[in-house]
Amino acid sequence: MTTKKMHGNFKDQAVPVMDHGSQRNPGMPLDLGWVNNTHVNTKYVQEEAAALPTRRSLKKDHQAAWLLKAITLIDLTTLSGDDTKGRVERLCAKAMSPVRPDVLKALGAEELNVTTGAICVYHNHVAEAVTFLEGSNIPVAAVSTGFPDGQTPRATSIAEIEASVAAGAKEIDIVITRAYALNGQWDALYEQVKQYREACGDAHLKVILGTGNLGTLENVAKASIVAMQAGADFIKTSTGKEKLNANLAVSLTMMRTIKDYHERTGYKIGYKPAGGISTAKDALTYMTMVEKVLGFEWLQPDLIRFGASSLLGDIERQLEHRATDRYAAANHQPMP
Repeated sequence: MTTKKMHGNFKDQAVPVMDHGSQRNPGMPLDLGWVNNTHVNTKYVQEEAAALPTRRSLKKDHQAAWLLKAITLIDLTTLSGDDTKGRVERLCAKAMSPVRPDVLKALGAEELNVTTGAICVYHNHVAEAVTFLEGSNIPVAAVSTGFPDGQTPRATSIAEIEASVAAGAKEIDIVITRAYALNGQWDALYEQVKQYREACGDAHLKVILGTGNLGTLENVAKASIVAMQAGADFIKTSTGKEKLNANLAVSLTMMRTIKDYHERTGYKIGYKPAGGISTAKDALTYMTMVEKVLGFEWLQPDLIRFGASSLLGDIERQLEHRATDRYAAANHQPMP
């Protein structure tokens, strides 16, 4: 067993490192000492986050390889009031074949079997997506618990989770009650997430913090720690419906809490930035941050996902440019 030092803006102390590999985070008793002793220097985090993306530049084949990897990290999402079975099925078809075969062949990647990381839909469309994706190994994620505002009664939220799992969802994206974080009610937040984790059973739990609603980076850090202690498999920035969604300072703060949790417990927690991530450059920026803060081992679908609906189109466009030396019109990479 080795020892590492915490760094950045979290408590500076020696901690034992025990790596549980790919074992699922079981959670732990609420440790309010850990939560309350967590502090964030906002100015420092903002400056460091702004500098991180400039420390690596990916070109040509290296960039194409990272963009192909980025596709496998996308939760391809449709969460609209006018979603239909046809739209969901077209989205599933796109998830199964996200890049045109001729482009993959030109890149020498036709044997890679590139698919997106998951499909993300409302509960009403889970069964349709599961049926369409049968045999593809692409999991279906369902947003739940009164997404996006999280204002539904607890019993209703738990019933919604259980119904989505029964319909075949392998991942559940829940939203927390933001008031718990804003009021420092960490015991209430812990109990909420713990109950949602229990309702998920074998399905993995992604906890949406709604970081744009939490006011401060310190609240973001503390809410992240509480969610992980309660058994979160992923912590996620946003629903995509807030005015302020994923950004670099929030991401650095959350990644540092994930690193802290891993160093203290040995369990690896996934990270999902969502909302406003729409370009290939955005994806590369976040992937670079993950590599720098958490390590290359985190760049796998079970440890990072992008919540996105339009990101895939721009990645395709960049890959086609690499393959043909021409930028295609947007309708060459149609989305459902």
